[in-house]
Parts: sequence; C-alpha cells; structure tokens
Amino acid sequence: MEVLGRFWTRVTATVPDLSTTVLLATAAVAAVLVLSPALWRPARNVVTIAHEGAHGLVALAAGRRLAGIRLHSDTSGLTVSAGRPTGLGMVLTCAAGYTGPALFGLGAAALLGAGHAVGLLWALLGLLALLLVQIRNWYGMWSVLVTGGILFAATWWLPPDGQAAFAALATWFLLLAAPRAVLELQAARRRRSASDSDADQLARLTPFPALFWVAFFLLVDVGALVLGARWLLG
Repeated sequence: MEVLGRFWTRVTATVPDLSTTVLLATAAVAAVLVLSPALWRPARNVVTIAHEGAHGLVALAAGRRLAGIRLHSDTSGLTVSAGRPTGLGMVLTCAAGYTGPALFGLGAAALLGAGHAVGLLWALLGLLALLLVQIRNWYGMWSVLVTGGILFAATWWLPPDGQAAFAALATWFLLLAAPRAVLELQAARRRRSASDSDADQLARLTPFPALFWVAFFLLVDVGALVLGARWLLG
C-alpha cells in the first residue's frame, strides 16, 4: 500500500506552469515533426495509434464488442468491432477515428494547463496498455511497445520540468498532426485510393456525402487545435 501511495502521489503531483518560450519551442518541434516528410512518416504511426484507439474506445462505449486492432507499416490501421452494422453506435465508431487524435490532444492540453503533466504521461501509458491487449499483429504490437517505451522513459528518467516539456511536445503533436491526417485522407480520396475510408463508410451509413464528413473531421480537428493552443498559451 505504501508503494501504491507513493506512486499515486507522484502521478497526481503538479508541476509549475511552463514558460511561453518552452511552450512555443515545443510547438515548433511538433510542427517540424508534422511538416517534414522524412520525420512525418515514422511519427504518423503515433497518429494511427490514436486513430485506431479512438475507434476502439467509442466502439466499446457504444456497446459494440471489440474484436481486435491491427496497425500496419504503411501507417494504416484497422479496428474490427462486432454489433449492428448500422445505427448511431456504428456512426459514432466510424466518426471517432479522424477526430480522436485531436480530442486526445485537447484533453492533454486541459491536463497540462492544470499542471498535471506527470499524470498526463501516465494516463497516455495506461491507454497504450489497454490498446496493447487488443492488438492482433506483430507490427502493431511493436509500434505500441516502442511508443510506450518512449513515454515510460520520459516519466521515469526526466526531471519534472523535462516531463512537462515532453508532455507539451506530445500534446502539440496530437493537435497539429490531426488536421494533416484529414488532408491526407482527402488527397487519397481524390486519387480514388481510399474508397473504403471512414468518410466513405459514413456516407453509406448516413444521408451526408463523404466530403461532408471530411469537412466535419477537419472542423473538429482545427477547432481542437485552436482551443488547445488557447488553453496552453493562455
């Protein structure tokens, strides 16, 4: 019990607010990760993890049975759930993927703004652990373990200020990467190489066309970015 008590104290500890300079610097690093073609390709695996994790969380919340998640080396992914093939639950599950990373980022911004950088990193670790048990392929397992290992190293070895800066970097990355993923989706749809995308599935499930859903994804993601930046920068 004493060990658990010390762990809980560590997780719930607050850290001083990051300076505007540090917040802008971490935002700049995150922007480089998102905008650099060489860095974006490996970093996009994190977006895929958040995307498929959001599908899985909403599927469970909607009463569907999660059958497994696969992550692929081309940064695509697949979440399989069992339940009604139509209806609100299926619509919410499909809509969660491209909005999930941004909403995770918005939640991270709220925690970071409240001084809970350490708690944020451990919460992300907990979500990765839950995701890991649903992974059904080796690449997906490797991808989640590497991401979790980086997070664990940051929580275990970095000083409090370093943990806060790392948490800010992760938050900015999620907020900035989400809109780019949507723009890539639409570019793939224009090339007719994404005929079974989330937007196209939603078009079949609802009266609204796929382009409406692409616009919806982008609106949510940009809104989360603006709101998250406002929370972080005050």
